[in-house]
Amino acid sequence: MRSLTTFFSAFVVLSFLFSCKSGNARFSEVAGDTVPMSYAVNLAMVDFDGYTRVDVRNPWDTTRTLHTYLLVPAAADMPAALPEGTVIRTPLKSSVIYSSVHNSLVVELGADSAISGICDVQYIHQPQLVERIKSGDIADCGNSMTPNIERIIELRPDAILLSPFENSGGYGKLAQLGVPIVECADYMETSPLGRAEWMKFYGRLFGAESLADSLFDSTETAYLAIKHLADSAATRPEVLMDRMFGAVWNVPGAYSTMGRFIEDAGGANPFCEYKVSGSTPLAPEQVLYKAGDARVWLIRYAQNDDMTMSQLAADNAIYGKFAPFINNNVYGCNTSVSYFYEDIPFHPHWLLGEFVAIIHPELAADSLSPRYFKKLNP
Repeated sequence: MRSLTTFFSAFVVLSFLFSCKSGNARFSEVAGDTVPMSYAVNLAMVDFDGYTRVDVRNPWDTTRTLHTYLLVPAAADMPAALPEGTVIRTPLKSSVIYSSVHNSLVVELGADSAISGICDVQYIHQPQLVERIKSGDIADCGNSMTPNIERIIELRPDAILLSPFENSGGYGKLAQLGVPIVECADYMETSPLGRAEWMKFYGRLFGAESLADSLFDSTETAYLAIKHLADSAATRPEVLMDRMFGAVWNVPGAYSTMGRFIEDAGGANPFCEYKVSGSTPLAPEQVLYKAGDARVWLIRYAQNDDMTMSQLAADNAIYGKFAPFINNNVYGCNTSVSYFYEDIPFHPHWLLGEFVAIIHPELAADSLSPRYFKKLNP
């Protein structure tokens, strides 16, 4: 323990000496080339001579900046003067990534060799990552809420990628390591394409800029084509999402990505009066009052076997009062066996196509057949 403490102290000192923070009071930034961002509202990138400045807006206080990053190519000399921000040498060669969402994208970008540590390994499905975790090539860094700091210190990563939370109180010992913390606030975007557009940032972090940009372009094209198809629907039926968690039912707000999915698929969000980008907790009686006559009910759940209507009815008596339950129009996605959470953030067109197939079967072609949700059996 004493040697580990000594190592930790030395690591922090070295990190301070080669600080990732840079700033020059006399610095005057010349005009750069803005990277086009069509949908993301919490991300801005500008290319300058020798570096790229990335500004992440605070999703909970949009008048402030959550973090500024300065991406400097590792093969180039450090610019003589830089604005204030966290310097990251790119491409990353070693990283600790907390979420399965971002691990999946890094694999798709062909940069999985740069993943040195992962939190919440039980949620990892990619075969190459699972094999590397088993062999010890990728370190298990524990639970994302209480990561194994000593393990992360041993890895000496170039950066740590994690999802920030409102009023989290900071990152404790993690923030003392001197390792750049990339705050992946993509999940707070107000649209599916807005979140997907963050892949442009992650591509630049891992040396896959062209591939990431191309992947987003194809995703955007596919998404807009499906949305155009849904716009031709004659009706916009109400869609109910998920179910109670404890004593509350978290429903999608008007500016949430799920709310946008429903609208873009030709449906109507019964809770669009709540002008928030996330979810709104309601009492089940409120949900029944506002969405009791919904036509379609989509539920995400995690269990060993597929959910049935009888299981849903036994879970809470109020469920049997909703029209889609009575009309046997309930669809479930078992996230224990599907890649829903890994796939959808950066491939939103896959889910949009599925929603159209369920909400508007009259429009659905073979290419829009469901892959995540299926109708619950009795």
